[in-house]
Amino acid sequence: MKKVLMCCGAFVNQRHLNPAVHKHDKKSLTLVAHFFNASSQTRGLLYYPHSRTFPARSFVFLELSLLRQRSSRLLGGQMISSSNPPRQKPSFLQRIKVACLDVRTRHGKSRHHVVYGSHVMKGKSSRPMEDHIVCEIKCLKEHDVGLFAVFDGHLGHEVSCYLQANLFNNILNQPAFWTDPSSAITNGYLQTDATILLKSAELGTGGSTALTAIVIDGASVYVANVGDSRAVICRAGVATPITVDHDPISERSSVQSKGGYITVLPGDVPRVNGQLAVARAFGDKNLKAHLRSDPDVYCLLIQKTDEFLILASDGLWKVIENQVAVDLVRRTKDPKAAAKQLVDYAIRENSKDDISCVVVRFH
Repeated sequence: MKKVLMCCGAFVNQRHLNPAVHKHDKKSLTLVAHFFNASSQTRGLLYYPHSRTFPARSFVFLELSLLRQRSSRLLGGQMISSSNPPRQKPSFLQRIKVACLDVRTRHGKSRHHVVYGSHVMKGKSSRPMEDHIVCEIKCLKEHDVGLFAVFDGHLGHEVSCYLQANLFNNILNQPAFWTDPSSAITNGYLQTDATILLKSAELGTGGSTALTAIVIDGASVYVANVGDSRAVICRAGVATPITVDHDPISERSSVQSKGGYITVLPGDVPRVNGQLAVARAFGDKNLKAHLRSDPDVYCLLIQKTDEFLILASDGLWKVIENQVAVDLVRRTKDPKAAAKQLVDYAIRENSKDDISCVVVRFH
């Protein structure tokens, strides 16, 4: 077990499994032991607190797929352990691709071919469109890096526009991105929010949610979320939500600990201080003392049964269930057409909000 854990040491750090460090760690250790006692054909999902800078409810999704069977093939049969170290320490991304997915790459091209499409629609209100998206794939350090995001602005489009232009650059420029992507994403989010607050005279006092997905070589995807946009993955036809909506009710304790309060009025959604319908956001200078801007970050190792990922603003999820959305997308191979179908469905269901939708296919 120790050797296998060291194979995925970038994920399972022993200090995170020390019961003295975090209240969830004892349970995590039990889950690890349970997984590795199972059959070699077992596919498991392990949650554990990833970073000491993360909030208590932030977890990393560790998808340990056939590790017992594949770990012996890591780097040509060499096991990463103190007794048999490789001549050159494999990179974090190599461990993902070889140990967990058995992906064979050449010149940065992965087995999983990633294609994507998007569609946006202005809501029925009189205000200007406040949503912005990002959909692109870059080649960085011989890795194919897919960058996908939905930014849902409020009280103006300036903050969501700023996020569209700057958030991914701030993440990718973090020194630790290629060794500790999750921490780099968190730091990139916090750095960007600090800059937005400093530029409030230019950007205004509005704000924005952010939902980002970074797909690396078609082998892994890092999803981060601040606000109530949502990421849902289709695994073997089943809708699996990755993110958790940061609504005022679920974040009540955080808001109250910062001196804020939650209002729930008849005919309205819960709001922070009677104003904002999300408890985490970029910007919102006037409410920032009661809000959080640190993201929940999830690492998902892409399996053969993972068909596609949906990123969408709450204008979609208010009127459509996760499984219904997945069923609609499965009927259409073209991701752009599928994204449009989702938006059209939401409009038929009388969604009045701005709607942004991104569909990322892995095959």
